Amino acid sequence: MTVSMHDLVPHRLRRAWAAAGECPDLDLYSLFRAQRCMDPHRTAVLDDAGKLCYTQLDRMVRRTAAGLRDAGVHAGDVVGVQLPNCREAVVADLAIAAIGAVALPFPAGRGIREAESLLRRAEAVAVVAATDFRGRAHAADLAGLLDRLPALRIVAAVGTQSVPERCLAWRDLLRADGDTFVPARPDPDSAARILVSSGSEAEPKMVAYSHNALAGGRGNFMASLLTDREPPRNLFLVPLASAFGSNGTAVTLARHGGTLILLEHFSPEAAIATIEQHRPTHVLGVPTMVRMMLEHNVSGSDTRSMRALVLGGEPLDRVTAEEAERAFGCAVVNLYGSADGVNCHTDLSETGTATEGPGIIVGCPDPRVADIRIADVDTGTIAPPGETGEIVARGPMTPLCYVGDPELDARYRTADGWVRTGDLGVFDPAGRLHVVGRLKDIVIRGGANISVAEVEQLLAEHPDIRDVVCVGVPHAALGECLAVCVVPRLGAVPDLASLGTHLLARGLERAKHPESLLLLDTLPLTPAGKPDRAAIRRLLAAVVT
Repeated sequence: MTVSMHDLVPHRLRRAWAAAGECPDLDLYSLFRAQRCMDPHRTAVLDDAGKLCYTQLDRMVRRTAAGLRDAGVHAGDVVGVQLPNCREAVVADLAIAAIGAVALPFPAGRGIREAESLLRRAEAVAVVAATDFRGRAHAADLAGLLDRLPALRIVAAVGTQSVPERCLAWRDLLRADGDTFVPARPDPDSAARILVSSGSEAEPKMVAYSHNALAGGRGNFMASLLTDREPPRNLFLVPLASAFGSNGTAVTLARHGGTLILLEHFSPEAAIATIEQHRPTHVLGVPTMVRMMLEHNVSGSDTRSMRALVLGGEPLDRVTAEEAERAFGCAVVNLYGSADGVNCHTDLSETGTATEGPGIIVGCPDPRVADIRIADVDTGTIAPPGETGEIVARGPMTPLCYVGDPELDARYRTADGWVRTGDLGVFDPAGRLHVVGRLKDIVIRGGANISVAEVEQLLAEHPDIRDVVCVGVPHAALGECLAVCVVPRLGAVPDLASLGTHLLARGLERAKHPESLLLLDTLPLTPAGKPDRAAIRRLLAAVVT
């Protein structure tokens, strides 16, 4: 391994968290193997191909790890993974960990330009990809990079289609001798996975996480949502290859010995049918997905198995939270987090519906996951109680660093390991964190600042609106103006006038109202399931006059 993945958190802190029991202090494969030994016949994965118990999964993992090692993948190497939610994605994740290599998952559906950027900057030696995903030939496309990326040597193709030229067949990896495979025992504080953050940078940020940060810090987040001693049955509507999806293999399986229930591609009909058939205890998704499900008569479905609906990836508005709680009959957890290294969520009794104070309440920070402070935007010092500032975080889940990018380390990390999130927040007297926007999510209209988050939060309460995204678009006279993309509720046809009336009634001055409106049947989504703001911005730019 030559790409830099150093730890920006002081070593004494990492060791103190492990000594206090906040981290298991074992590598991910060793943790998974322990779960397999404790309950070998428990179901580990439920996907479109059926069930896999822990023993069956472990057998596949060991064979794949041996096959990858025979092909030349070694401890410390970076291995890309571009697969949908399926058993092969789980096998690849655990096999990479068993070698002591570092996984770099990114969602199926991402284009070859972004894939090349990620693999090049991470100096990946191998990548595992689908032969076909919704008409996209990822493995064949990635094989075209073998001559362009000096470090890339292996493209392993997963699928029933013929193996593309220059690719290694996944089925051949599974023929390796897993019985004689001896797993690596990497340092639990060393890199295990690189999370891809879709922020505002020109290229996606890559964030290195250790075994302890994933199974420990992120595992503690999931532990707080478990109400009994039974392992969770987690339905992931988001891609396992996303930052949110990192709670899959490392947390659900390795840390908690649970069951992963996977959908290869989200649709509201498939999600509801899966809940009824496989009876998950926790469903993890983004609010946009839940709003789509709410329009498909969730109230008439059997959701009695659910303990919590965990929603993250984008702000959760009050109306969606309350409707989801009624329809699913379980707690609705509002998760605020990012790949960059922050996590805070409402508890099982709050359900994310409280509205007192500014912004959106995301609960009280859990120091077993991440301690959170509010820093003065200009000085970086801790802001006085009750004042708004930048949210900064540090704790057992804190990542090592940005991969191969010292400029990002300097911009977003402090000398003592705190993560600067770029989000604005404030604590209320009860110690709950309110997220009130982002430093960069400001539209400057004729010299006046407009908070995108503020307008979106108010419009989300409009009775005719199901989904809403606001963005700034260029304007010849004003520099920028605010435009809005809306997915109406069934039968509704909102217009700018009704939106303006709604905003005025809630005290928002006219200068902050959207000036252009685009109605869509569905929002364009990124492969990670979030609203695609870049695509929405392009669509709205075309309707601005």
